Amino acid sequence: MIRATVNAICKSMPSAELTDPWGGGHDTWKIGGKMFASIGSMGGGVAVKCATVQDALHLEDMFGWPRAPYFHRSWVFVPLDTDEAELRHRIEISLAIIRASLTAKLRGTLESNPPQ
Repeated sequence: MIRATVNAICKSMPSAELTDPWGGGHDTWKIGGKMFASIGSMGGGVAVKCATVQDALHLEDMFGWPRAPYFHRSWVFVPLDTDEAELRHRIEISLAIIRASLTAKLRGTLESNPPQ
């Protein structure tokens, strides 16, 4: 899995926007102005949001994925050598969590057909 694959997956998500908020080559994907995936400048993996800290801990135990550095405890760091289907699944879940946290008014302005 390479950075381009992650970016292609994120780009295919409705209303996803690529930003570099910290400079230095961070590919950060947002929906409605809120981040759902981020690849650091070193590009070793992608940080994605989990619904709860317990979910993040479960993924860490199950797959050996580390905590996403510099992020809240509910984020995990998915290595880029992860199976593409699993990677897509984790990005879709992260997007759905962030999308659901947006106001109804803002969600109404986004493209329809969010990932299931």
